[in-house]
Amino acid sequence: MAAGNHILRMETLVGREASEVFDFFSNAQNLELITPPELGFKIVSPLPIMMNEGTLIDYRIRLFGIPFRWQTLISKWEPQRQFVDEQLKGPYAKWIHTHTFQPTEGGILMRDEVQYRLPLFPLGEIMLPVVRLQLKRIFTYRTSRIKELI
Repeated sequence: MAAGNHILRMETLVGREASEVFDFFSNAQNLELITPPELGFKIVSPLPIMMNEGTLIDYRIRLFGIPFRWQTLISKWEPQRQFVDEQLKGPYAKWIHTHTFQPTEGGILMRDEVQYRLPLFPLGEIMLPVVRLQLKRIFTYRTSRIKELI
């Protein structure tokens, strides 16, 4: 892996059918429900959003109290199997989030893999320990909310 590139991986087992789990993620508005409230996450694109490959979504978010505009592209869309969102504009130098949905005996195993790069490399790396903690907290919150809502 190239210097400055980082990966976050998380897994969540949801005791539901693939169609139900994927339908939840097909509704972009649900992203607000699974994001910690202190991030002030808000979709600014007109609603409803039809999720497909090529869909652009604009958000507002606050990181460390600093407001950011964030735009993502749905670069891959395979219903009930996988989708990928990539940051086109936002706080990271790189952000590629792959969501996979694998049927298991206990339901659907959701896997998140985020490839990210902090801005202003190499200087930005000084913030890596704080960013890692924040991302772990965000994704832990997300996991608990997904289990509550689906």
